[in-house]
Amino acid sequence: MKFIHLSDLHIGKRVNGYSMLDDQDDILDKILTIIDSEQPDAVLIAGDIYDKSVPSTEAVSLLNRFLVRLSRRDTEVFIISGNHDSAERLGFCSSLIDGSGIHFSPAYSGDIQPHILTDEYGEVRIFMLPFLKPAHVRPYFPGEAIDSYTDAMRAVIGKMELGERNILVAHQFVTGSVTSDSEELSVGGTDNVDAAVFEPFDYTALGHIHRPQNCGSERVRYSGTPLKYSFSESNDRKSVTVGELAGDGGLTLRTIPLKPLHDMIELKGKYEALAARDFYENTGYQEDYTHITLTDEEDIPDAVNKLRVIYHNLMKLDYDNTRTRTGATVTAAESVETKSPLTLFSELYEKQNNQPLDNEQTTYLQSLIEELWEVDA
Repeated sequence: MKFIHLSDLHIGKRVNGYSMLDDQDDILDKILTIIDSEQPDAVLIAGDIYDKSVPSTEAVSLLNRFLVRLSRRDTEVFIISGNHDSAERLGFCSSLIDGSGIHFSPAYSGDIQPHILTDEYGEVRIFMLPFLKPAHVRPYFPGEAIDSYTDAMRAVIGKMELGERNILVAHQFVTGSVTSDSEELSVGGTDNVDAAVFEPFDYTALGHIHRPQNCGSERVRYSGTPLKYSFSESNDRKSVTVGELAGDGGLTLRTIPLKPLHDMIELKGKYEALAARDFYENTGYQEDYTHITLTDEEDIPDAVNKLRVIYHNLMKLDYDNTRTRTGATVTAAESVETKSPLTLFSELYEKQNNQPLDNEQTTYLQSLIEELWEVDA
């Protein structure tokens, strides 16, 4: 049986104030092209379909268009809710639309029945497990000690009626996974799940972590987000995971890269170097989502607007220089009454920038003070 594994669409997400809807519309089109090419038996979408539990109308419309087009393909689609979704809202009318080939996980109610697909080797059972916390599970297992996320997963999985070949779609944080800045994780790792609880399955299609990766084994895998949602992912390669499950449970996996409408990149250097035509020309940088770090010792006046003339989707600008690296705290000046304006300003400048005024700056400041205040600097 062939399947395609996706997760963490985060439809409706905004990154640094920029709406990602156009990028998401574009990448979903490209995913449909991959589905048409691969002709999978199943598409597994492992949670965080929306970015918010109450999504915008634009986000709902985009998902609706995607699902309508998916339903016209000869494939079964299995979608679970993640921690960003409302399981009740996402699963609304799920039993009514099952006949279309689009299957949503309902909110957890103590029992998970598999969807059964068949191939030339027999049955494959697909279990859909929405994002769960121990508090969601305890009411259905009275008398059992369910103190951790691992306890909760072990109890829920232990109640499943497994077959010869089994696939789980889940949305949890597996201990040891490599994270990025765009996930929401619990403080202290309290949401960790031991990967060992997924051993009964031939493949566990995970969502929640945004970097594609295996968790100890290729049978437990995060597909990652189809788009970059933070600059910590700027060097990541986004993809969909394609898997094939043989009759004896043998598994082969490969990835198909996804090319975004706008890449997300980080650039660092002096203003003059980054603004030079030979640096950015024919690179694609001008339309990419960009984080620029300037290394000039002096702040560039109106740098954001100047750079946006070149880098049209500049999302973030900061500095890396003597001042920002040291980060001294500026406190109230001492002996103000006995110090000249030039001395006071020089002290403030040095505290803020972690370096003294140079000769040219001192001369200019001295003439400015004399002109404005008509006093000896």
